[in-house]
Amino acid sequence: MENTILNELLNSKCEPKSAKDKSLIIPSIESNVSELEGWEAPLNYADIRKTFKFKNYYQTTAFVNAVTWLAHKEDHHPEICFGYNECKITLTTHVVKGLTINDMIMAAKINALIES
Repeated sequence: MENTILNELLNSKCEPKSAKDKSLIIPSIESNVSELEGWEAPLNYADIRKTFKFKNYYQTTAFVNAVTWLAHKEDHHPEICFGYNECKITLTTHVVKGLTINDMIMAAKINALIES
């Protein structure tokens, strides 16, 4: 069965948000996150997070560079913390002080970097 939520996210582009925009409601967050392998939302649903593991520093930094390129292209910028063989990414939409569809789009596209 084809994953339509995931396909929609992968085929979407982040759109500018303003303080007038609302964050996603909890059922929508849970529905989207359930389709995004490895991503988790903390209890306050203010962001989503995932830790990626790699064999070495070269693979880790290559991934970080790919994520930063994607973030620039989508104009949606995650918090990225990384070390020798792991990278932790946190997504939120600061202007709305919560999660928007942009965060889900970025999570799907970041996951796709690993799968490609």
